[in-house]
Amino acid sequence: MEQRIGSSSQPLEGAGFDPAFIPGLTSPASERTEEDGPEKEPEVADAEETDAAAAEPEEAAEAAEAAKVPPSEQEEDTETDGPVFEASDRRAKMVADHRGVRLSLDDQDCEFRWDEIGAVETETARFGKRYTVTVHTPDRRWYPIEIEAPARSHFKEWDEQLDAVLDAYFETETTETEVAADAD
Repeated sequence: MEQRIGSSSQPLEGAGFDPAFIPGLTSPASERTEEDGPEKEPEVADAEETDAAAAEPEEAAEAAEAAKVPPSEQEEDTETDGPVFEASDRRAKMVADHRGVRLSLDDQDCEFRWDEIGAVETETARFGKRYTVTVHTPDRRWYPIEIEAPARSHFKEWDEQLDAVLDAYFETETTETEVAADAD
């Protein structure tokens, strides 16, 4: 009588069996070894294709030079006068202005334009000095950030400043949309 050691079936895939499973993503490619040899270059058939391939790096270099200035700096040049809310601590930072809301924690950043925001919620801790701002998007996702205030007295100031920004930019967007919908 023969005995099998191990299973001959393949491992199951899916969210029920792998907590890191995300539909649509493929598994990482395995690393190449020296035994695999160098990757083969595609062969060029015509001289015209060679000329076009030589021109592409020049165009890419020009595009890279134009892209050296980040879009955020380009937009800062056309800054409008209006309320700005800015709060930060040693790790977290939040800025709300005419462009939208930007959150950053350590080395992670995210930016929301006003048309991408469904709601902005603030919350203060009962004890302690943590001020929590949560940005809600229309697709039912939320992005909270906690900022430690120097003192609890800053909570009221921050709420007033954030309300001024939301009234100036967030409400303006929704009322313009409502006015356009009423006109139709």
